[in-house]
Parts: sequence; C-alpha cells; structure tokens
Amino acid sequence: MIKKIFTGLMVILGISLGITFLPGLWSLLNLSLSSMIDNVFVNGVIGAAVFFLLSLIFGNNVVRMIKRAELNLSGHSSDYLLFGSIGTIIGLLIGVLVSIPLFSLNVAIIGNILPTFIMFIAAYLGFRLGTTKKDEWKKLFTPKNKRQSEDVLERKVDDHHHKYKILDTSVIIDGRIYDIAKTGFVEGVLLIPNFVLYELQYIADSGDSLKRVRGRRGLDILNALQKEESIRVEMYEGDFEDVAEVDTKLLKLAKMLDGVVVTNDYNLNKVAEFQNVPVLNINALANAVKPVVIPGEQLDVMVVKEGTERQQGVAYLDDGTMIVVEEGQHYMNKKIAVVVTSALQTAAGRMIFAKPVHMDRGIKHEN
Repeated sequence: MIKKIFTGLMVILGISLGITFLPGLWSLLNLSLSSMIDNVFVNGVIGAAVFFLLSLIFGNNVVRMIKRAELNLSGHSSDYLLFGSIGTIIGLLIGVLVSIPLFSLNVAIIGNILPTFIMFIAAYLGFRLGTTKKDEWKKLFTPKNKRQSEDVLERKVDDHHHKYKILDTSVIIDGRIYDIAKTGFVEGVLLIPNFVLYELQYIADSGDSLKRVRGRRGLDILNALQKEESIRVEMYEGDFEDVAEVDTKLLKLAKMLDGVVVTNDYNLNKVAEFQNVPVLNINALANAVKPVVIPGEQLDVMVVKEGTERQQGVAYLDDGTMIVVEEGQHYMNKKIAVVVTSALQTAAGRMIFAKPVHMDRGIKHEN
C-alpha cells in the first residue's frame, strides 16, 4: 500500500514538473518541436513516465526507510513525539523569522541556500530541545500541588527499556514466552516479523502431522499474545529479499532496529553472540530460575526408568530436572527419599546426582 501511494505521488510530481520545466528544456536544447509534441499533455506524460520509472527503481528503498521510521517513532512515548513536534515547529518559525532579511538579498547563495540551511538547523535544535527537556516542559504545565506529588515518584528510565524484543519461530512454538510476557518480566514491544509468521504458516500447513501441530500451536500462541491487553505486540511487514534464511533475517532486523532477539535455539544464540546481537534465551532463563539444590539436601522422588550406567535409576523433579539415582534400579516406579551428592550444570540444563537416604545412613553407621 505504501509503495502504491509513493508511486502515485511520484507520478503526480512528474506531471507537474514535466508541464513546468520541459518547455524550457526544449528551448535550452534548441529543439524546435511541433505543437503536437511540445504541449501540456505530452510534457505531462513524459514527466509522469520518467518519475514512474524512478519510483520503480527507488520504491523499495523508500518503503523500507518509511517503515523503519514508523517503527522508531512507535517505540517512543507520546510525550516524546508531542514535545518533539512542538519544538520542531517553533524552531522552523524562528528560522523563518531569522531568514526574512536574507530573502530580500539578490545574492543567489545568501538569498536561497543559506535561509534553507538556517531553517533546517533551527528545526533540528527545536526538536532536540523539545525531546531532551520534555520533563521540564511538562512541569511548566502541571499544577503545583500535582507537580510536588509527581516529584516524589519521578524516576529515570534507561533508553534500553523500550527495545524491541524480536521473536523467532522456535520461541513462539515453545509457548513459554506468553507466560513470561504475561507476568511482566519482558518489557517493551514484542515484534513479530512477517517472515517469521510465514514460516509458522508453512509449518502449520506441513504434510508431517508433528510439524503441523507445532505450527498451529505457534499460531495459537501469537493470537493469545495479541489478545492480551497488557502485552504490546507489533508486526514488522518488511522483508530482506536478498536473504533466504529466516535466522539471518532476524539478526539483520535486530541490527537495523537495535533490538533483542528472543529465542530458545542454541545455534542462533551462538551466531547472535558472535555478531554482537543481544539475545534473550528462554532456556537459559528456565535454567536460571530452577530451584538450587546442594549436596546433602534430601528430596522425595520417583524412579521412572533405568540409567545409562549399571544399577542407576532416573527420576525427575516437577520442573523437569533429571536426577540420576545411584542403585536406583532396585526402586523402579517407587517413591523414595534420596540425598543429593552433586549437581552438574550443562548447556542442556541441570543434572543432579543422588543416592537413597538409607545408603547414606548405612555408610555413616559403618564409620
């Protein structure tokens, strides 16, 4: 839609410039054209055709710039945009007032270029003053009694507070991001790129029943995130047509928007770290919040299967942490008390080693 509007505006601009400047161009080139060619209609068509071709050449770049500007603006608060706009308008007015004496001069550079430069600088300074001092401007228009109460609660928020959290396919299918976002531990805006949505749709339409279930689960999670009023979710409609891999597109988008990639893909995590792209790994978060166990602590567990080593049994805590129980094969499908002997942290998660409590007591008794 944006591209069509841009093309239409370019065509209108081409018609206007063609009608205005092409007659002078023909005269400058000493071309004596007949009235059948040198007329308003033909000049307008030529101008429209030229600018239509320019819109085809530069259209994609302009659309990307516009979408990037939209995303950057939507990441700022309404106060920032309001005072920035007011500051820009005031700066432009000051620039025009300062430039009035220069317009009357007949010197080309001083009369035309310098006023434009002055207005541009004044508008930029007005925007900077409006945005950087917005808290002070707000206080000027706030009643005194309310201002005193707000001063007590005033706090500064770091700029990184509003960073985009760009979700990849794996973390959407995983589903835990919904619960994490709902609790409020993820601040800012959750950004869903269109190419991630297309990949989810492709997985949901797969002939493989397992993939189809995973894809549909991911789409359900997206719908749940969008319906949750406390969670800010936005779509990114752009794409990187020169890149085929979705993971590479995610990293390029994160660099472009200075955002954070949210994933549980180990390989994507490593590549992002190598390219200095910030990453939030859901698996790392899950491991960090698992309960800490120390050697000597007692747990009640049920041995559910045999271990890889002789006489070992395997049990699991409620959060999925695996416990390797020494001599656990003798207690298959039984709930027993065990004492922790050691814990091992791996990239896949935490693994706990334990032995039955009565074995520990027996050793103490022998000593």
